[in-house]
Amino acid sequence: MAQTVAVLGGGVAGLSAAQELAERGYRVHVYERKPVMGGKARSIPVPGSAAPDRRPLPGEHGFRFFPGFYKHVTDTMRRIPYGDHGNTFDNLAVATRILLARAGQTEITWLARCPQNLEDLRVFLVELFTPLGVPAPELAYFVSRLLIVAASCPERRLAEFENIAWWDFIAAPRMSKTYQAYLGQGLTRSLVAMRAQESSTRTVGVTQLQLLYGLISPDHVFDRLLMGPTNDVWIDPWTVYLRKLGVEFHPEARVTAIERDGARVTGVTVASGPRIEADYYLAALPVEVMASLLTEELKRAAPSIANLDKLQTRWMNGIQFYLSRDVPVVNGHAIYLDSPWALTSISQRQFWTNVDFSELGNGAVQGILSADISEWEAPGVVYGKPARECTAPQIQEEVWTQLKQHLNAGGATTLNDANLLSWFLDPDIEFPNPGTAANAEPLLINIAGSLQYRPEAQVEMENLFLASDYVRTYTDIACMEAANEAARRAVNCVLAASGSAASPAQLWPLEEPAFLKPLQEVDRIRFGLGLPHHLEST
Repeated sequence: MAQTVAVLGGGVAGLSAAQELAERGYRVHVYERKPVMGGKARSIPVPGSAAPDRRPLPGEHGFRFFPGFYKHVTDTMRRIPYGDHGNTFDNLAVATRILLARAGQTEITWLARCPQNLEDLRVFLVELFTPLGVPAPELAYFVSRLLIVAASCPERRLAEFENIAWWDFIAAPRMSKTYQAYLGQGLTRSLVAMRAQESSTRTVGVTQLQLLYGLISPDHVFDRLLMGPTNDVWIDPWTVYLRKLGVEFHPEARVTAIERDGARVTGVTVASGPRIEADYYLAALPVEVMASLLTEELKRAAPSIANLDKLQTRWMNGIQFYLSRDVPVVNGHAIYLDSPWALTSISQRQFWTNVDFSELGNGAVQGILSADISEWEAPGVVYGKPARECTAPQIQEEVWTQLKQHLNAGGATTLNDANLLSWFLDPDIEFPNPGTAANAEPLLINIAGSLQYRPEAQVEMENLFLASDYVRTYTDIACMEAANEAARRAVNCVLAASGSAASPAQLWPLEEPAFLKPLQEVDRIRFGLGLPHHLEST
């Protein structure tokens, strides 16, 4: 008889684990606290927006982002059937541009190049950032710091860069306001709500380079976006496929306790419904939820998860603007470098080739501008209050105003109020009291030195494994790719614990340009000898 696995959490990590397990013959049950699967990746029908015989307008927790360096989640998508002969990976469109927008200034659009060596990479990076107007000596210094990370060995990144804040590593305190705003804060804040002043150099530097490597890869895939609302083109086909594999879903099952006897989990209780019993348990829960379930007894039994409460989270949530006339803006992501609320956006219609807009809402919506807010604690430009102290209408007005400040420079009228039909704020932003917002789904951030608190998928329990983006992974940041990779690592733990002969779930290290490998090997020798990186003195 097949062994049973209880997957706690139905987001990307939970669904990824369920797929890997079910494809290897395990009986899988997925328990999710929400009524639907998908977690932060789900799309959300806007309540009351559908006219008769039409579909609701689609809302999102935040727009989906599939950079070129994603390998794990896209491999999973290739194995999810879609349509008669395709798969859900076919529903990804390549974005060809990245827009850097600045309030009242000329917009900058990034294109691709093909460096062949370290000097080529330096020139590429300098040319990439030159239009920002950062003083030339400061720009050269910033690029030199990126190159040091690029040419450093993994051992130095872990031992040194993990414990240095990116803000200090790039010497932002002694640089110009332009340098601080654009290269220090602007690029970093848009990276899953991180702040340069506190985030690990290892995480920020490596991830920024991975994104930039997409511009120099042979296929020039910096970014990919879904061709329709997430549920339509990914989550719903995924759950259909998993059901065909025998996976059973249990929505509205909020985990309240993990029971144990020695080094074994004996069961899991939920707020409503029967007690969960299985041979193995995969916790695919967000870090703040998992931390709340850790009793002192469980911490003693599994000390590697005892410090989850020391990991920090920040907010990154979406708001959609529904337009009567489509505004493409750019064929890819727009980053609003000096927006107080660290905004990024995507114009959806140009990618949603699978969607008939006449069937949405009342038929009047012809474009959707989907924006993410990554800074919730800085004052806005309209009310002078941080987003977390604003009402939902005030958040809408602030975001719309900040977008207009960036896109309507030089007399342009890219956005105008008459074109705005309605809007929708992520319902994970809740308003329990006047003047305060709460967030039901914050994001993990990797502050300097926090890796010590992050466990492996394998903990000190015989039948409990972790599958969430706080687990140590190659990917390293809170995103769908890290969640999928963590799920694969947890599945491999189940395979080992159960003595399965099935092939393990595949894992991919981050890829870096081949010309960097000799430089990294030289740095490994220097690091072993206690010497600084050779670029430190050049």
